[in-house]
Amino acid sequence: MIDERRLKILTEGAKYDVSCSSSGSKRKNEGGMGNGYVAGCCHSFTPDGRCVSLLKILLSNDCVYNCRYCPNRLDADVPRVSATPEEIAELTVDFYKRNYIEGLFLSSAVEKSPDYTMERLVRTVKLLRTQYRFHGYIHLKGIPRADEALVREAAQYADRMSYNIELPSEQSLKLLAPQKSKESLLLPMKQLAGEALVFRREKRKGLFLPAGQTTQMIVGASPEKDGQIVRLTQSLYRNMGLKRVYYSSYVPVVRDSLLPDLPAGQLREHRLYQADWLLRFYGFTAEEIAPENENLPLDLDPKCAWALRNLQLFPVEVNRAPLETLLRVPGIGGRSAQKILEARKYTTLTFEHLKKMRVVLKRARHFITANGKFYGAKSETAVRGLLAAGENSENAMQMSLFAERETALSALTGEL
Repeated sequence: MIDERRLKILTEGAKYDVSCSSSGSKRKNEGGMGNGYVAGCCHSFTPDGRCVSLLKILLSNDCVYNCRYCPNRLDADVPRVSATPEEIAELTVDFYKRNYIEGLFLSSAVEKSPDYTMERLVRTVKLLRTQYRFHGYIHLKGIPRADEALVREAAQYADRMSYNIELPSEQSLKLLAPQKSKESLLLPMKQLAGEALVFRREKRKGLFLPAGQTTQMIVGASPEKDGQIVRLTQSLYRNMGLKRVYYSSYVPVVRDSLLPDLPAGQLREHRLYQADWLLRFYGFTAEEIAPENENLPLDLDPKCAWALRNLQLFPVEVNRAPLETLLRVPGIGGRSAQKILEARKYTTLTFEHLKKMRVVLKRARHFITANGKFYGAKSETAVRGLLAAGENSENAMQMSLFAERETALSALTGEL
């Protein structure tokens, strides 16, 4: 059994990776313990409202890489510890039986070599699946430059895998993570995407990464602008079929002359997540969201900023506008747009109807008409001022456990 000292160090070292949420996988319980079918992981919620938790841990923090931003880098003065695959497997099952967790998020520093580390990671998840018959959710962090056969084997036991992009450009990787490269990070992603496609096409038995792949980028440790980050995100979704791209605001946990002294700020990270939502669910392209050499505005969400740059397209009449147009109106989210489409089959919608549908009229009223009526501001300056004031008011409020259901759902889903 792993001792308390090593457990504390290895769990503490894993906390910087945020790319661990999931909507669950297709893995069902087939005579063992655990069930990944409806389970996600930390800070995710199942359809019946349960918050599902993971054991988030490193196999080792003893790294041969020297990434400047990493607290476990080679020249960092920290205690070095490792666990064995048997210890991690036993710990996971023990915590599951005590109802502490429902799944595992397993990562590792590169101990000795990529192949050595990846072999130990694969051995851990294989033990859980075959010896302990654990069917709960497992997210495994892949090791760049590891052998393709190891990557393929890992994908047959894990529900989800991720290779973190870390930094948005090759130039920044060379400067801050010299032992990593864009090719070494993208190659295993391409391999997994291609093999998953073949696996599904040939309808082979078993599972192959049923919850797909994710990745993560550090924002603010290097000089890339948001426009470049959003374009990279778009490329990853289109070419790698990723489920999610996560953003982690740079926090100066280590001091280095190559790194900024100040944190990047949570608001910039928040704006990137909003832009990510527009890419995945609202039909926007990266080119529409932000110029390549500019950051997203901090005073407005990306959807409002786009609408202000394209005022010639507004106002739109909610009783006639198609779905793709409604989704581009600030204040109208996916659920609201569907409600509008359904309701207008039976009646001519007014602003009163939209209010009852929980459309955010303090934003939407500047960009729509309802039954020919317009209640928005008439100049770009006035609209911008009102939107920015509303944004500041919203950011000043802390989400309450007793918030209105629709408000809480909008915060949870990221609707704009």
